[in-house]
Amino acid sequence: MDKQIFPWGHDKRYNDYSSYIKRTFGRRVQKVSINAGFTCPNRDGSKGTGGCSFCNNSTFNPSYCEPELSITGQIDTGISFFREKYRTQEYLAYFQAYSNTYGETQEILKKYKEALDHPKVTGIVIGTRPDCISDSLLEVLKEWNEQHYIAIELGVESTNNETLGNINRGHGYAETLDAVKRISECGIPVGMHLILGLPGENRELLLQHAKEVSRLPISFLKLHQLQIVKGSQFATDYENTPDKFNLYSADEFIDLIVDFVEILNPQIVIERFISQAPHDLLIAPKWGLKNFEFVDKVIKRLYELDTWQGKNYAK
Repeated sequence: MDKQIFPWGHDKRYNDYSSYIKRTFGRRVQKVSINAGFTCPNRDGSKGTGGCSFCNNSTFNPSYCEPELSITGQIDTGISFFREKYRTQEYLAYFQAYSNTYGETQEILKKYKEALDHPKVTGIVIGTRPDCISDSLLEVLKEWNEQHYIAIELGVESTNNETLGNINRGHGYAETLDAVKRISECGIPVGMHLILGLPGENRELLLQHAKEVSRLPISFLKLHQLQIVKGSQFATDYENTPDKFNLYSADEFIDLIVDFVEILNPQIVIERFISQAPHDLLIAPKWGLKNFEFVDKVIKRLYELDTWQGKNYAK
């Protein structure tokens, strides 16, 4: 029986990120994370001081990412963690911690330039918020994008304004729409992060996120299950009012992901289905699954149901 080939050019039942990287670069390219010492308008008093209710930045910042170490030093250290056979590959410098477009433009660009000057770095990926991207910065990145790979990832978390208010996000969905439009018009690939399972969002609303982002000119999407982590406002809320949260079991989340993927625009690359907070910071849910194990279960379920990304997508 011939394998079914999907619009993204292979037989995997979703448009996966590793294949996107191979299509884009023609070879293996790996992200290496950087903490460039940026902050966030929801922490420094510009919009707030407590940060988003779900956030403890340590949960997604690798141990080698210390701003006391230079950007070049962090890249070198990050590369050293890869097996010997991969250390000769090229890398994308991933500005991950906090809001990496928030600050004085020339100082921001200086940090990006240091990463791009590293002999093994072929491009940069910039994580930030939708409300922290100036036109002056985009103008320079548009020029750089002609010579280097530049991508921007937006922490969007939800497309629902009520939810964004409830999690102390500090911006609404209108800022997301504006940022996506301006970035994409510069020819820069733009990605989004969504958290599935935030308080007050039922299954219908979560699937509405898929329909909403499918309308946007985004290149890739990261999905995250809601995790309660130490040091966050949600950790306090969970201890005091646990009924506020509907934390999915792994099987429940797989079912949700399958339904989500079915209605998602097939042109959008899915970079991840879940995130993994460090064991010592994670309060709940504790699934005991690594990322690749969860992905394998999603792929198995897609095969069992004979479904795929975009099967029920409606333009």
